[in-house]
Amino acid sequence: MSQQFPLTGGLQLEAALSLLRQAGHTDLPGEPGSTRWLQSIVDALCDLSVRDALTGLANRRHFEMALSREVDRVARSGEPALLLVLDLDHFKQINDSYGHNAGDMVLKAVAEVLLECVRPMDTVARVGGEEFAIVLPNCPPAFGPTVAERVRRRIERDPVAIRAEAGALHRLPITVSIGGAFAPQWVRSTALLWMERADVQLYRAKAEGRNRFCLEPVAVSLVSAEEKGMLFGASQFQDIEDRP
Repeated sequence: MSQQFPLTGGLQLEAALSLLRQAGHTDLPGEPGSTRWLQSIVDALCDLSVRDALTGLANRRHFEMALSREVDRVARSGEPALLLVLDLDHFKQINDSYGHNAGDMVLKAVAEVLLECVRPMDTVARVGGEEFAIVLPNCPPAFGPTVAERVRRRIERDPVAIRAEAGALHRLPITVSIGGAFAPQWVRSTALLWMERADVQLYRAKAEGRNRFCLEPVAVSLVSAEEKGMLFGASQFQDIEDRP
């Protein structure tokens, strides 16, 4: 019979432990019931809340928070920052041909590659089914193409070995389409506008044949009408314009 734990401080321990076991957290430090043990449960749950369960990358919630923080930082400091959005090419065909378990193996393999391609300060997230994103703080425009091409080439280089339901081993070539945009410097913007700019480039990469990257030219990263509204809407310039 499994050990039963009471409700402690509003924390339903049985449900929490079950959730952590499913996520692979089976070795919690401290004696069961001790303060150290309870704190380790809380810490593990906090980490779980910002991680994608399949890949271990940041989940969409964590990504959106990181994106908002970075776009605000760029507005204050003027340091460049690059957002890359990635979509696995023809991923549906993998699921249809080899099953969802194979698709999961591909997603986990791509996640590992992405973590190998970035710096500790970068945020790598799984934001949708086969969609990933990378936030790269302090990334000068001259480095953007190099980073994007490194990611694209690294994913293409190593096919993912999967075993089909019949037992046969297959090595699946994986490619990715990438879109990227730099956050507008010294301009108050939003994470949504930044994401939309990167998405435009992602759609362009797909339209041009996939397995490539497209970055928004820095010269095109102009202030949009919405950003102008945020910049001047409550400023003294607006007051001047409103005077008769």
